Amino acid sequence: MDKNIEQRIKLLKEKYDTIDQDLETQLDGLLYSKPITYWDYIQTDALLNLQVQRTGFKDEMVFIMYHQINELIFKMIRWEIEQIAHHENLTTKFFTERLMRISRYFDMLTASFTIMGDGMEREQYAKFRDTLTPASGFQSAQYRLIEFCSTELINLIDYRFRSKIDRNTAFENAFEHLYWQAAGKDYKTGKKSFLLEQFEKKYKTEFLSIMKEYNTINLWSKFKSLPEKDKENIDLINAMRHLDYCINIKWVMSHYEAAGKYIATQDEATGGSDWRKYMHPKYQKRIFFPDLWSKEEFENWGVTNLEAYKILT
Repeated sequence: MDKNIEQRIKLLKEKYDTIDQDLETQLDGLLYSKPITYWDYIQTDALLNLQVQRTGFKDEMVFIMYHQINELIFKMIRWEIEQIAHHENLTTKFFTERLMRISRYFDMLTASFTIMGDGMEREQYAKFRDTLTPASGFQSAQYRLIEFCSTELINLIDYRFRSKIDRNTAFENAFEHLYWQAAGKDYKTGKKSFLLEQFEKKYKTEFLSIMKEYNTINLWSKFKSLPEKDKENIDLINAMRHLDYCINIKWVMSHYEAAGKYIATQDEATGGSDWRKYMHPKYQKRIFFPDLWSKEEFENWGVTNLEAYKILT
């Protein structure tokens, strides 16, 4: 027998011995199992049958698939954040590389808005959108989870209430003052829209759990916990700033502009939210890593030319 094969069999035996498994049984399983195929591994049949239209308009299929692709990319982003958050011996190299992966995913999402902006007939959208009420892209739970995992809660609080919230604030209270609550909540009466009520009914328990889990291991907290020398690493700082810019200005504004093309004359989006003030970054100052920006950059967040973003040297 080839020595390389003998060595591999020895290593396999050691592997299965450590988990109290019989090597011969494992080899029999390999002998009898079918070879893997692309369609089985990727589950293409299941994936391509997840699109169910509510109307007969052809562009509704584009709308459905586009949002499903977004959700898959959001899952990829969460996968990268999780690796940083739970890394026990985090290095600036690993941190920087994973942040740039996330930025590339958001670059992809940003560029993809041309599919929405230029890839659907406005007349078709205007008709099939009424069948979607009260559903809304606002109800993407994964995007909210990305926010919770990226920064400290104070940076997600409605800008009007930040002075009243701190790290000692109960999670339930902080939740009620998150910036996106303004899309479906009357703060004078406390009344919530049906859109918001349904969203919270489905996901609030999970949201509170993630808020607690990532309270001290979110991307911003992980950065602040690094040794002082690591926090001065220019590549890491630029990666943090770039990600903040990609998510909270570039991607948000592309979304804002795409929405404007289809519902520019309306004050409310599909689910009833005040989409202009909810989406535009200048209103809420959504900044994940605030200390990495100058006072001028902070004050002009989402207002100045997008290309004004600078790489530090």
